[in-house]
Parts: sequence; structure tokens; C-alpha cells
Amino acid sequence: MAEGSNLASIKDGSDADFEYTCTPCGDDDIREEAVKFCPVCDEYLCISCTRQHGRRKALRSHTLQDCDASTKGSTVTMVTKCRYHPDRDIEMYCGEHDMVYCTKCIATNHRACSGILNLEDVDISSNQQNDIQRLSSDMVNIQKRLEDTEQKMQTNNNSIEKQRSDVISQVEAIERDLVEHIQKLKHEALEALETEYSLVKEDLEANISQISKVKQEIEKTRSQLQTAHNLNAREQFVQTKLIQQTVNDAMKVFEQSEDKGRVCLRFTENSELKSSIRTSTCLGRVQKVTEKNSLLTSKVYKVSSRKEINIKMTNDSDQCYIYDICQLVDGTIILADFSNDRIKRLDVNYNIKDCLDLETGPKGICCTGNTEVAVKLENNKVWFISVGSSLSKVRDISVTGGNYNGMTYCDGELWVSDVNVVNVYSMTGTLVKTISNEVNGQRIFKSTPQQMAVSVDTVIVTDYSDGAVCLNRDGTVKRELRDKRLATTRGVCVANDGTVFISGYNSHNIMMFDRDGKCLGELVDNKGGLKNPLAMCYDKKKNCVLVASLSSDKLVVLNISH
Repeated sequence: MAEGSNLASIKDGSDADFEYTCTPCGDDDIREEAVKFCPVCDEYLCISCTRQHGRRKALRSHTLQDCDASTKGSTVTMVTKCRYHPDRDIEMYCGEHDMVYCTKCIATNHRACSGILNLEDVDISSNQQNDIQRLSSDMVNIQKRLEDTEQKMQTNNNSIEKQRSDVISQVEAIERDLVEHIQKLKHEALEALETEYSLVKEDLEANISQISKVKQEIEKTRSQLQTAHNLNAREQFVQTKLIQQTVNDAMKVFEQSEDKGRVCLRFTENSELKSSIRTSTCLGRVQKVTEKNSLLTSKVYKVSSRKEINIKMTNDSDQCYIYDICQLVDGTIILADFSNDRIKRLDVNYNIKDCLDLETGPKGICCTGNTEVAVKLENNKVWFISVGSSLSKVRDISVTGGNYNGMTYCDGELWVSDVNVVNVYSMTGTLVKTISNEVNGQRIFKSTPQQMAVSVDTVIVTDYSDGAVCLNRDGTVKRELRDKRLATTRGVCVANDGTVFISGYNSHNIMMFDRDGKCLGELVDNKGGLKNPLAMCYDKKKNCVLVASLSSDKLVVLNISH
């Protein structure tokens, strides 16, 4: 309210000492005594301004009060406008929502609500002052929390700048790596050219030299032949035989040269290299990742329902042996069936849609693009498969550890399990780094690395023991996920909220861990009917866990909830 208006010093107008001065007149440097107060406009009004106030159509609904009603400690009747309909007054109360509204709000959105009353009929609590004090305290608290959040967001905003620079550095490093690799290939190709060129040139020059000598011999014998008639019969016989030998040698040199044919230098490009680069859709993926407050209480999942899906095809040669499962961005599920040497695509109801036959059994599969998966085969090949209207091979690369389980894709690189290590490859098959099992005398993996999953910037690797190892992108250990209830861990997957599920092959169970590595208990215990679970995949679209077990034609679907 304009409680301090009467203290204003007005340079023009009367020097009379008024208790309340007119606010509009004061804006024009005129000092007039106020006789009314408008609580809506928060203004004191003189006699003239009071008349004008009542004449304006937009202000006619304002209820004017005596000036004394605006003083501190007095009860003021104010008309509050609706925030949704500014041209209407707040006149109603909805008990169901415990909120005040205008009549239009009530008629539009609260017609079915109970406890609708006119404000005049509401039993106003005697604890209004307590409510005011509580609201005052709440506002102070929320103001402080908003300030803290604003500070966090500002810090986040500053860190984004560095992260942007880091991503640029990563992209440029990939470019340098590719350029350096191509330059290396160019250097090797030119070296091979020089080697072949030198050998061919040396051979040609030797042949030319030999032919030149033979020509000289022919010229010499021709002159000898012209003088042979002057020789006696015995000498003629000797010379003709020697000349014949020279002619025979010359003919042999000629025939050998003709048989060799014309020598050419030809370059045949590696078409797979161009194809690999041209079919690659990106250097990597830029993702916006929301890191939730670590103080949030972790929630424990439970199985709400379970069903089994038949995944055996009529032309399968053997019982299904699903070593790995992955999901594309659009929700498509792909199974790696080792015993039948094929991958299988499932539709939205987990029924088999189609398949692609491979040259040998698959030991790992992961998503490498919106419509592409990589499949690790036991013959040390990785096939890149296009997932479109049909499944088709695009290209392949060579790796080591093809006969061991597990592979995942992280920031443009393939992480491949081997006997005691994890090898990281570029998408063109170049070995980027090897994560050894011995670092400063400490073992990383308790046994052979198995299936892998990615959670934000962390690669989780099960190690055929009692849990898994969480690795940073540089291969350093971030944390371990361990529990003695797990035995020979194989499968691993990550829920949308960061919860990690790990299966025990010999313990026949699934354990849960939060994003900080704390064990949250068992999702499925050893009495839950999972016999030797091999592979798992979290369906991000349906909030369920898919589990494949040893030599089983059934895929188990576990619907989970908090």
C-alpha cells in the first residue's frame, strides 16, 4: 500500500499539512488531501480523483475505502483478481483442492469438485496468523533452496563450457587419429610402390642390357658369316655351327622376353576402407545426460509379473543358446543365438520378426547406431549389421577374443572381452588400448571378463566371479559391485534410473546395485526359477528385464516396479 505517500515533499501546491495526500495528484507534483483509498490500485484519492476513478469503466468494480482503513493495524478489504482470468475477482473456495478461484474457474475446471463455497460462507480458521507465519517461514526456506539451486545451475552452466571444449578436443583427436592412420597407410602404400618400382626397373634394365649384348653378337656373327666362303670346308663347318648357336641363343632371349610381356605397375585400392568410412554415420554421439541428485533415496525394484516367450524358429538347427541381447533406440530387441549361428530380431511383443545367418556363432552383440548393431563372432570377426526393413551385413573388422563372451559400445569405441583383458578398438578395427588385468600389482578382474553394459560414462564388466568392475573411459577402476550371493557372474544391464542388475550363472539369481555401488538386494533369488542365466537386457521402453538362460528356447520377461 502507499502508506508513506503522506511523507512526500511536493514542490508545487498548498503548504497545508494533510494526513493523507492524493497519489495521482502527487505524481503531477500537486499536493491535495486524500479522502478515499483504493486497495486494488494501492492509491489514495482526492475528491476529484475519486470522481474520475468511478467514471472509468475498467475501475468501476473497485471498492473504495476511507483513508483510515489503509493504516497499519487496520483490517483492509481488498479485491484480488484471478491469476487465470485477470478480469474476474476471487470469490469462490474449492475444498477439494483447498484453493480459491473465480467463478469462471469453478465453472470450467472444478464443477465436479466437492466443498465448493462462496468466500463469505467459508469458516475462516482462527489460526490465520499461524498460517501467515508458517508461509513466511516456508518462503524463506524455498527462497534459500532456490538460491542454492540457482548456484548449482550456474556452476553447471560454467562446467558445460569446459565439457564443450572437452568434446571438441575429443572430436579433433579422433580426426587426428584417422588422418594419422590414413597417412600411415599412404606411407606404407608409397613404400610398397617404391619397392616394386625398383625391382621392376632393375629387371627391365637387366633385360635391355642382355638384349643389347645379343644384338651386338648377331652383328659380329653376320660379318663372320660373310667371310665364311673364303674358309676351307672344315673351318666353314666350325663357323656355321658357332653362328647357329649364337642365333639360337638370340632366339631364346627373344622368346623369353616375349613370354614375359609388358610389365605394368597398378594400384588396387582397399575398397573396404572407403566403405567403412562412408557407411559410418558419425564420429561419435553427443548426449545430454542428466545426473540426478545423489542424495535421492535409492528405490528397490521387485518383480511385478513374469512371462516366457518362445524364441525358437522352425528352421533352427539346435536348441537356442542366447549369449547376448541388445536394444536399439527405437526399442527393437536383437538376440545373439550362438548354437544356431544367427541373430534374431523381435517385434514389440517379443515375437521373432526375422533373422540373419552368420558364418559362425556370435559371442557378443551391442548397439552402435540408431539402426546398426555390432556382432562379435567366435572366429575373431566383428560384423556390423544394418537393421532396417531387413537385416544385412555392412562390413566387418578383425579383433582378438572372439571366443570369449561380451562386447559393448562406448563413445565411438568397441570394448571387447578377451581371456584376461578388455581390448578397446576403433570402429575401423584399430586397437586403441588394452585394459590389463594387472595395474600396479593389483588385479582388476577376479576372473575372465564377461558381458558388459554402459551407464553414462562408465563401462560395467562382469568377471565370472561375485560381481562386476566399473571402469572409467580411460580404463581406470571407478568402483566394484560385489556380493557373496552372486556366483560366476555373466549378464549385466542398467535401468533408466541407473540401477544395475547382475546375474549369477551358478547362483541362479539377479542382484541389484545403486549408482554408487551399494547392493540393494535380490531382484530374483535362487528359488525364482532362473536356471543358469546367461544374458540380460533392460527394455527402456517397457521397464522390464529380459533374461536368457543356458540352452533354453524361452526368453524370460520380468516386469519390474518399485
